[in-house]
Amino acid sequence: MQYRAIIRILGLLVCIFSLAMLPPSIVSVIYRDGGALPFVLAFFFALFAGGLIYYPNRHQKSDLRAREGFLIVVFFWLVLGSFGALPFIFSVTPEIKIADAFFESFSGLTTTGATVLTGLDELPKSFQFYRQQLQWLGGMGIIVLAVAILPLLGVGGMQLYRAETPGPMKDSKMTPRIADTAKHLWYIYVILTLACGVSYWLAGMSTFDAICHAFSTIAIGGFSTHDASLAYFNSPAINMICVVFLLIAAANFSLHFAAFRNKSVMHYIRDPEYKAFLVIQLVLAVICFYILIEYEVFGDKFEALDQALLQSVSMSTTAGFATTNFAAWPVFLPILLIFSSFIGGCASSTGGGLKVVRVVLLFKQGMREMNRLVHPKAIYSIKLGKKALPDRVVEAVWGFFSAYTLVFVLIMLALVGTGLDNLTAFTATAASLNNLGPGLGEVAQNYSSVTDTGKWVLMLAMVFGRLEVFTLLVLFTPAFWRS
Repeated sequence: MQYRAIIRILGLLVCIFSLAMLPPSIVSVIYRDGGALPFVLAFFFALFAGGLIYYPNRHQKSDLRAREGFLIVVFFWLVLGSFGALPFIFSVTPEIKIADAFFESFSGLTTTGATVLTGLDELPKSFQFYRQQLQWLGGMGIIVLAVAILPLLGVGGMQLYRAETPGPMKDSKMTPRIADTAKHLWYIYVILTLACGVSYWLAGMSTFDAICHAFSTIAIGGFSTHDASLAYFNSPAINMICVVFLLIAAANFSLHFAAFRNKSVMHYIRDPEYKAFLVIQLVLAVICFYILIEYEVFGDKFEALDQALLQSVSMSTTAGFATTNFAAWPVFLPILLIFSSFIGGCASSTGGGLKVVRVVLLFKQGMREMNRLVHPKAIYSIKLGKKALPDRVVEAVWGFFSAYTLVFVLIMLALVGTGLDNLTAFTATAASLNNLGPGLGEVAQNYSSVTDTGKWVLMLAMVFGRLEVFTLLVLFTPAFWRS
């Protein structure tokens, strides 16, 4: 294991991440909110610490193997999540505890959207902006940005990209040069963010709110600058814009890449995963709309449709935006929406959850096993679209599901051990591991009532979810550390 090469890269990336402290400082100056000092201190601290780590190891430029790639990805998220907490730690107004500072940082970078802060409307503009910016940076994965930069500095990035990119097809390349691919993905990401921000602004948001909510919408994060989230604006137009861009951001970014390169939308139409995703969204919205009408939760059908669309898409894509207290909805809707987050978005999207393609393959495998019971000698293949998949892919999906279930159970038991009731522990685990945010019970509004121990456990769940379980879990295997 080339530890000094790993330390060199981490130091370099911490130096790059220190630049993230500058935009909130500028926002503080513009709005004169007096919140610039924590970000300036965090900038110099991160720059100095990163330089201190990088400089003694600056000549360690060995080629990376897959093991080093996985280790860098995991430590990158842990280190950046820690450095991202610095402005919250240095803050005097508001004064934030250490555990809360780390929780807010990890929740932002992993695009979970769970928060321990209250009084967001009175929070300094610089901190409001910083929370949204954390989600935007984490949405696509800061590692992908690093992959676009590191080759220019003499470090190959394929191992890092394979370790970070979600989905079962980790070895596929979209272009011969991974740096070129990463750059194009970020171009698309920025264009979508700009389009979303302009749409919010035209619908009536202020420029500041439009930028901030565009960050968290395209990142499928769910942070807001207001305690009431999107309900603050009370605008069906804004809700619909949010729904549309969540559906776009939850698509596989390789589809955006292909559509951008070939100037054709046929890639979306032909993709079996995205079609399944849209069907799931439609079914959820119809169920929510029917129940809300049946129980007369809202005054008219238009409002019920607006709320059903926003909440079903927001929860199932793991964004977690809210326009109403969905936990108070009748019958099984709150539980249904929580369970929909287990499916999440498409592979290689900014959404969380198991990912649609995995759920589809799990369903197809289940159907194949039932057919084999009826016809034991028949040979059945599992197809995704028109392509038959090798059994190795299906086995990998089952392996992922098994690991996911094990991690879920262990984290939930740990939360119960901290004193949370069963419903709160279950939904908090689901919300963190799926990078969703809101739960039920004590965490329906925020996570301030969770103990410090519980918050550290949930942070671990967020990282597991962001790294899709295996990337972090592999570090706990003896085989990984054998030379």
